[in-house]
Parts: sequence; structure tokens; C-alpha cells
Amino acid sequence: MAFVKKTLSRFRSMYMKRFIFRCLCFGAALALLIFCPEQYDVMYGFNFFRGFSFFHILWVIWLIDMALQLMPCRKYLPIGSQKFLSECFIKPFRDFSVARLKDYVLKCKKDTLIVGSVWALLTASIGALYFLGVIDSKVLLLITVAFYVFDLVCVLFWCPFRAWFMKNRCCTTCRIFNWDHMMMFSPIVFVPGFYTWSLCLCGVIVLVVWEISFALHPERFWEGSNEALKCRSCTDRLCGERNCTADI
Repeated sequence: MAFVKKTLSRFRSMYMKRFIFRCLCFGAALALLIFCPEQYDVMYGFNFFRGFSFFHILWVIWLIDMALQLMPCRKYLPIGSQKFLSECFIKPFRDFSVARLKDYVLKCKKDTLIVGSVWALLTASIGALYFLGVIDSKVLLLITVAFYVFDLVCVLFWCPFRAWFMKNRCCTTCRIFNWDHMMMFSPIVFVPGFYTWSLCLCGVIVLVVWEISFALHPERFWEGSNEALKCRSCTDRLCGERNCTADI
């Protein structure tokens, strides 16, 4: 019996490598917390400018990631992250239903309100543990690095936002794809310092650009009005399915 070898798409292969890298980053952050906790001092005040640490490297990587999310960069980012740009909008072959687009926008408002509320509650819970002294500021940064890993768990393996709240088909059609950095940095917002607040601010900027784009051009986000988001147009195949026919 012959077996057909499944090959990963370029994007899924790229993201698998990124996932491995992020796991290594979390391992390094955990090891530093145990054996070299002073590396975490970069978070406080202006300590960012008073030495060099592993977390400076992560800071640069995170800023580059966020900068790429704001510009046309299809070579490195999937269309799920880039669909807010006009370059990734392809008009459908037939006129789309304006009424269905309005229904989609209404559903998105409800979904994002739920997801935003759940994440705010999670962030508040983490903050409460911090202010009650159950965890310290170093653990907050470690949680951020853990979220850095979990972000790609959602993309590559299983996403609770998709399964429980959004009910979207895949990452390509995900309404909150570029919320990732804002959500990732939320635990360190409680620690005052250039390192923490610079990351949080940039995460908010990415979020604001994304939300303004949705408000002005919701048709770019819906597969019913953007041909580029349909399965038949997909070349990313982040979902791992090379022959998906789930078009609406």
C-alpha cells in the first residue's frame, strides 16, 4: 500500500519554525527566572538603558513583528493578518450582499465585545494576583512570554477564541488576528517602565489601526465580500488543509 507524503505549506512550515523558536524563548525566560532573575530588571523604570539582557532581544523581535503588521508584508505574514490592507482586497466575482455584510459586522461587534471582556477579566485576574503578592512582576513578564507561545498554539493547533466565541472558519477569516500583541503584553501593563509600556503602547497602536480599518472597510474582513479570504484563493494553508473546499 502506497502512502502519500503530506507536505506543509510555506507559511505553515514557517510558523512551525517560529513556534519552536518561541518555545525556546519561553524555556530561556524560565531558566533566567530561576538562575539569573536580575535579567528581569530590564522591566523597571529606565533600566532598559542601563545594560543588556535576553529581554532586549525579545523587545526588538516584538517591535519588528508589530511594525510588519502595519505594512504590506505578504512574504512574511499570512493574509489573516494583512487583510485590513487594500492590497489584500479582491472584489468577488459577483456583487456581494450588503445586507449580509451588515449582519457580519453586527456579529463581529458581539463577538469582539465578548472576547474583549473575557480577556479584560483574565488580565484583571492576573493583575489582582500581582497586587495581592501571589505573583511578582517577573512572573508577569514570564506570562507574557508564555502568551507569545500560546499565540502560535492558536494558529497552528487549537484556538479557544475560534472554538468558543468567534466560530470563524480559520485564521484567514479571524476578526481579531492582529489583537495578538495587545493581548500578549496585557500582563506587563501593571509594571511601570520604558520596557513594559513601550511594548504595550505599540500593541495598542496595532490594535487601533486594525479596528479603524474594520470600521472603515469591513468588506475587507469578510469572506463574502473579499475573494482573497475564500478557501479557493488561499495559498497560506495555515490550517494544514491543502484541499479545503469550505467556501461559502
